[in-house]
Amino acid sequence: MTGVAIPAERKALYDRLILFLFVVLAPLGLSNAREMFDDGDVSWHIATGRWILQHGIPRTDPFSHTMPGHPWVAHEWLPDLIFAAAFNLGGYPGVAAIVGLALLALFAIVALPLRRHVAAPALVITMLAMVIVLAPFTLARPHVLVWPVVAGWTAMLLHYRDSGRAPPLAFALLMTVWTNMHGSFPLGLVIAGSIALDALVKAGWDRTLLVRWLLFGLASAAAALLNANGLAGLTYPFATLGMETLPTIEEWKPSNPNDTPYFYVALLAVIGLCLYRGAKFRIGELLLLLFLLAMAFSQVRHQTWLAIVAALLLPPRMARADGAASAGSYLSTRTIAIGLAVAAFLLFAVRLLLPVMPAENRFAPRSALAHIPPDLRGRPVFNEYSFGGPLILAGIKPFIDGRADMYGDRFVLDYREALDGDIEHFDRAVQRYQIAWTMLPPDSRLAARLDRNPGWRRAYADKVAVIHLRTSAQ
Repeated sequence: MTGVAIPAERKALYDRLILFLFVVLAPLGLSNAREMFDDGDVSWHIATGRWILQHGIPRTDPFSHTMPGHPWVAHEWLPDLIFAAAFNLGGYPGVAAIVGLALLALFAIVALPLRRHVAAPALVITMLAMVIVLAPFTLARPHVLVWPVVAGWTAMLLHYRDSGRAPPLAFALLMTVWTNMHGSFPLGLVIAGSIALDALVKAGWDRTLLVRWLLFGLASAAAALLNANGLAGLTYPFATLGMETLPTIEEWKPSNPNDTPYFYVALLAVIGLCLYRGAKFRIGELLLLLFLLAMAFSQVRHQTWLAIVAALLLPPRMARADGAASAGSYLSTRTIAIGLAVAAFLLFAVRLLLPVMPAENRFAPRSALAHIPPDLRGRPVFNEYSFGGPLILAGIKPFIDGRADMYGDRFVLDYREALDGDIEHFDRAVQRYQIAWTMLPPDSRLAARLDRNPGWRRAYADKVAVIHLRTSAQ
């Protein structure tokens, strides 16, 4: 039985519909996972945004009892403000809605420029690979709100490179947004330099074009200077990279197949496809991809930058002449814009209305927080690292939290020794900071030591946290 042939125009529309549904449903699915709250930093980012709404951007630590008045660079102040506003509006569903909108923007920014270069099925596969890599990092944290900025910056530069022009200077202001959102903003200048190199090589180093790209580069660097934290905001990324304790923090560890196996699966699949398709890269593209790959191997958190930039660079290089999308003309820019606006509204409404609550775990120890006696809430605590953010959001000043850059190497190392059961280090902390109680994981060595110490009494315990009270002078 012979099937009925589908007209090319109708097939193109079907392909675009499938692509559109993917662009909408993937963000909705990712933002529906409770795992987006599985990070202690989620809470203190919300608390920081609330502080900014009331007092302005903090210059010193307003949260801990160990570092009051210590200089602190709130370099992610803009996303913190957005998360706090969303939390005040709709609680955790509001935060999930913001994450969903950021993901929708990311997928739309990747899909729209590529739809004229590759067929819809190939583009869906590209974005599916991106989902696989990004999923473990899809948390209610500032870096997710930066993902569409990275994609938009890269897509814009590629557009002007391919059109033989330099970007307008006004577009450099996107670097101002980036530098006030996340410490990854130097990456924007690296991307711009790599793409500009390809543009100039293609143009035979045309002098006029060279001057225009140089002016755009200078404008971009100047735009990065416009941040709310001044010089401290500019030097923050480089100062953080020099921390001795950085490799002990989960997201800063080198990549490992045991931790993110799907990244390696996607990487090998992409390399295989490039070889099979005989992909040829321009020098700037190749240098940029190798740089991002080195970053991804050196620190697991950088896998996301590679995934986003590669999603924009690779598909056109692997597309064959007969596989290029010819359907772009069947959907006008206006139609796409209206569709995305409607999708954004519906996604925000659905996410805001559907219940979502963090799981009861070390990133959201709700039961333990509810059982803290009122008279203890204002007294110094020694807490596990992940509990710091939830304590801050609950209005309790922690011993330590996820802002390791502010606490510094020496403080973090001493803390880790104490948490690992070194009573000498713990006793010094108790004396120096007048610790009155502790909030620790039940399986921690320090909790076991305190169970046997007559100077401490277990006051509460569940599967997530155990609280000890100090019963005598040390």
